[in-house]
Amino acid sequence: VEFNGSNYLQVVPALASNYTIENNYQTYVFQIRSGVTFSNGDPLNAYDVWFSFVREIYLGQAVGISNYQDLTVNLSEVSATGLILPWGIRHAVQYAFGLSSLPTPNQTTAILNQVLSNFNPNNATVQKLMSYPNQAYVVTGPMTFQANLLAPYKFFLLDIAAWWGAVVDPAFVDAHGGVQYGQTNSYFSSNGGPGTGPYEIVSVKPGFSTVVLQANPNYWGAKVSGLPPVLQPAKIPVIIINYGLPHNDRVEDFATNNAQISFVSIPFLGQMYSAYQYKQYYSFNQIFLDLGFYPAFFYISMNTQKFPTNNNDFRLAIVHAINYTQILDKLYTFNGTLLGQMYVGPITPQFPQYYNPGNLPIYQYNINLAASYLNKSLYQLGYYVVMPNGTVLGNQSDPQFPTQTITYITPLTPFEQEQLELIQADLSQIGLSIALQGVTPSVTSTWVTPQETPNMVDLGWIPDWPDPLFQQLAPAVTTTSYLPAWMNVSKINQIVAQLPFETNTTEQIQQLTYVYNFTYWYAPYAWLPNAATYYFVQPYLKGFTYNTFSGYWYNTMYYSTSS
Repeated sequence: VEFNGSNYLQVVPALASNYTIENNYQTYVFQIRSGVTFSNGDPLNAYDVWFSFVREIYLGQAVGISNYQDLTVNLSEVSATGLILPWGIRHAVQYAFGLSSLPTPNQTTAILNQVLSNFNPNNATVQKLMSYPNQAYVVTGPMTFQANLLAPYKFFLLDIAAWWGAVVDPAFVDAHGGVQYGQTNSYFSSNGGPGTGPYEIVSVKPGFSTVVLQANPNYWGAKVSGLPPVLQPAKIPVIIINYGLPHNDRVEDFATNNAQISFVSIPFLGQMYSAYQYKQYYSFNQIFLDLGFYPAFFYISMNTQKFPTNNNDFRLAIVHAINYTQILDKLYTFNGTLLGQMYVGPITPQFPQYYNPGNLPIYQYNINLAASYLNKSLYQLGYYVVMPNGTVLGNQSDPQFPTQTITYITPLTPFEQEQLELIQADLSQIGLSIALQGVTPSVTSTWVTPQETPNMVDLGWIPDWPDPLFQQLAPAVTTTSYLPAWMNVSKINQIVAQLPFETNTTEQIQQLTYVYNFTYWYAPYAWLPNAATYYFVQPYLKGFTYNTFSGYWYNTMYYSTSS
């Protein structure tokens, strides 16, 4: 399935001609579309789908684990065996190969390495393996594929609509390195392979700096009528994608019409338009496409397990000491248009059914309230500070409160630096001395316990697929995703572990309201503005369709000089 254009809460059948949802959202059955081929001409069937879904998990990479855990990956089995596999596949191996007992982990990987690297769906044993019914992924016929989840889950189609639900050509994979447990296929990762979409890959430069696509000459969709726009054949024959260009190159390429789509951060919007060589013909709004807000949240986290951010009143002081309006006005506004959004996290307003069900107010900048909370916390902690106006908070006979550090990820853009400096200045108004310290992205991989995680971190969280409970709430208010607030409250953990799988929406919202209210007053995060998603698009490029979870579709675009 694919996302239905810009609507990220709806999918359309793509490689499946249709699908059915059974067993109270626990079983998904897909009828594979006939006549579909990969760009190299290889026909598609249900065996290819089984191979692709098993391979995604079997490679043992982070995406395969995190995006299928508790759905088609049983974490208890992972803990017991050390293997990351679709649930039930070890039993399928035992059945298909006639083993007297469940295969050991080493036996399992040896067998599956052989099966997947020499994939032959016509082999009777492999057919028994794929058709074994009590496993995550089952082939029930040459053109029928079934996914069996560990629990009912309404958002599964939205999960697999993203790129990790892509179907690959087993013959190509096996001819270019095959499949080995827990290892990436370096050739496929660097170069890609034949797909089933409107475009095919021509070339990939090292580091993906430049990717060239061309219209797929064997695209099956060219022969099918009534397809939704996201499945239509390509209209522009060649696409050249340049990733990671420096700022000045992005400005110049768009200004001189060498690029049809480009981006700069908010402080440089004016520069982009000033440099545009055709501004006498087109207004700013004719080339600037404001696409609204991505369902992501940004924050200063406060480590709830370490001094001093383990003090609830200290955290409440922080969230009320930040002047959010000033940040929005200075950094997220251009020509009077607000390009930033405040919200009550962790679920964002892009999910209105689940966002802030108790209508809690956004954290307000209130220096007196912040000082009151800080005063209370400092008495509890045994410290004092002095505000710029001379007011003492805490007990002056105690030690002076030490400088605190906000950690950020390098490299720091001028935009991010200015935002942090505004926060630093705000916190100084209640007597807090704040240092700013950068760390490289690799350092964050060591933050696997509260003790190894800094007290305050400037970061954000972007969900992988549009599930506000599994992908926004759970990472923020439990320890499952290692977010640096390390919120770990037993009752919240118990509720959130079941909430994504609750099919009674009324009960779901009631439980969510409780979690929201608790988190609001627990204050593990100071929520920061979410910047709008936007692009500069040349006025003659039409059909620009954007989805926050899949980007934009090249095949919907075309050139036209008509307005």
